[in-house]
Formats: sequence, structure tokens, C-alpha cells
Amino acid sequence: MGKVTVFDHPLIQHKLSIMRDKDTGVKEFRELVSEVAMLMCYEATRDLPLEEVQIETPVAPATVNRLAGKKLAVVPILRAGLGMVDGMLTMIPSAKVGHIGLYRDPETLLPVKYYCKMPKDIAERDVIVVDPMLATGGSATAAITFLKEYGCKHIKLMSIIGAPEGIKKVQAEHPDVDIYVAAQDEKLNEHGYIIPGLGDAGDRIFGTK
Repeated sequence: MGKVTVFDHPLIQHKLSIMRDKDTGVKEFRELVSEVAMLMCYEATRDLPLEEVQIETPVAPATVNRLAGKKLAVVPILRAGLGMVDGMLTMIPSAKVGHIGLYRDPETLLPVKYYCKMPKDIAERDVIVVDPMLATGGSATAAITFLKEYGCKHIKLMSIIGAPEGIKKVQAEHPDVDIYVAAQDEKLNEHGYIIPGLGDAGDRIFGTK
């Protein structure tokens, strides 16, 4: 079973408290999504392998640690996931970015892929899927399934807020995927919104409501 990491860092919790506030405006909300993603990325990449290399400092030779050639990709689930990309790339600027667009079929309520564009070497990369809200888990599990169809073997999921229902669904369908959230909230309401949550992340990032 993939592990679930809930971040308790004071900076993340402080920023999340402002994001939850209904009076926080679009500009500040968008900036906070990016900042929280950056702070979460720091911890979610803790297990990246290092290798020793020899360099010359201005004073003397030194043995130092660098990333051991691990290729990374960030894959946002459109559209809200786009808000987390810049923060991730601030921390790992060499990462490539893929995109998955999904919508829910009104008849079956199942997620349908309407857009998918991946780096050619995505199967060789460790992938971090990003979406601010892990609610029902439908979009996240579908996105992870699509990535596995591309041949991806090492996938993590990063969401700012997760509902217990969504976390359980991802764990059930993809037990090999580790989940990272800044908060695990109480439940979903009858409309599939996370309680207490922060509303519709896409609308608040892009100012469409």
C-alpha cells in the first residue's frame, strides 16, 4: 500500500489557512497554490538518489552530492493542476511537464480523457501528478492509469487537500502510488466538494467564478 504523507510544516499550514479563507482574492490564492506546491515538492523529492562527484571549490578539492541522473516529470491534471506547476519547477527546473485533461461523463460519471500530451521519454521518468484537490479520486486514479499505460512505473500524487474518500480510492486502485497532501479534510458533501475544503480550486486560481 502506498504511503500517505500529510504535511504538518507550520509554513504550509499557515499558507493553507489563508487559501481556505473565502475572502482571499485570486492573485493571492494563485501565489499561495504555487508556494505550497513548492514547499511540498521539497519533501516529496526527499527520496531522490544522490551520487558523489568530485569538484573544485575556490579553496580545495571536494567530494559533493548531486542528483544521480534521475529524470523527473510533473503532470498536472487540467485545469487546476496548472496552478501547482510553477512552484514545482522552481524546485526542479529540469523536470519536463506533461498534461492530462479530464471531464466527468454526465451519464456514467466516469472520467473521460479529452487531452493528453506527454514528453516522449515519460516512461523513463519518475512522475509527480499534481492536482490541488483530491476529492472523489476519480480524476487522480484515471490520470495514474493513463500514465501507467504510457509505461510509467514510478508515480507519486501530490494534492493540497485530500478527502478520505479520494485517498482510499487511489490507494485501492493504485497501491503502488504514494500520496502527499497538505491536509486531510473531513469528508465530501453531496455535491462532491471537500468539507471544509476551500471551494473550487480551478475557479479560485483562474478567477472564473
